[in-house]
Amino acid sequence: MVKILTDSSCDLSPAQCQELGVEMLPITVNFGEESYRAHTDISNEQFYEKLAAASELPKTAQITPAFFERKFAEYQKSGDQVVCLFISSMMSGTLQSARVAKNLLGADNIYLPDTLNVTFALGLLVEEAVKMRDRGLSAPELAQEVENLVPRVRLWALIDDLKYLKMGGRLSATSALVASILGICPIITLENGLVEVVGKARGKKAAFKFIQNMVEKEPISADFSITVGHAAVPKTRDDFMEYMSAHLKKREVHKLDIGSIVGTHTGPGACGLAYIRK
Repeated sequence: MVKILTDSSCDLSPAQCQELGVEMLPITVNFGEESYRAHTDISNEQFYEKLAAASELPKTAQITPAFFERKFAEYQKSGDQVVCLFISSMMSGTLQSARVAKNLLGADNIYLPDTLNVTFALGLLVEEAVKMRDRGLSAPELAQEVENLVPRVRLWALIDDLKYLKMGGRLSATSALVASILGICPIITLENGLVEVVGKARGKKAAFKFIQNMVEKEPISADFSITVGHAAVPKTRDDFMEYMSAHLKKREVHKLDIGSIVGTHTGPGACGLAYIRK
């Protein structure tokens, strides 16, 4: 059988993973001495509550080679073919850990394409991989198809609260203050596996417009689903979906909640969409 493995940075919920028949491995988030497995020991709501009260940002810990070795050994024993879709190798050593474990075991049933994605863009790739599995693709075919899709994945999102970019050292205190006073929302994307700021907009409406313009420049393929993600701001997500309705209607749209792995860096308030471009 072909199995699909992902990690908790994909921001599919445990219930969604169960429905899709996907195993989600937990990345750990550490608040000081306290350690939590994302989606297992701590819910998104609990995470954002703790984040709001934290004086410094939590840290995330990659999955270890030893964990992967145990996991992959189980699949070697069962004889399953496994395609692993993990957080971008540019953001975490998780994929490297998996490669180490695969080599130690000599596990030729394990396939490890680099998704170069995270959060609801990674969730999108997982959902598309499930469709391929259900169409009967073999593991090597599935891994190759995912690799072919990776350059076409697009994620555009606005960041509403700059406090956490400032805490993480990704924005100077002065820039954060000026931006907050002016109501400026940075617009982010994923480029070559890393988060990049592609623009700034004054207020959410202008941010929605900016994202709409990016989508019009790089149109959505009708052959795949779309994911819309938000970090603890369902109202912003609903407003965004209404604004983008011309691009979303008559399409398969899935809603995902941005969890602790990416939420550590964006804080609450981020919102956007991911899709496969034409």
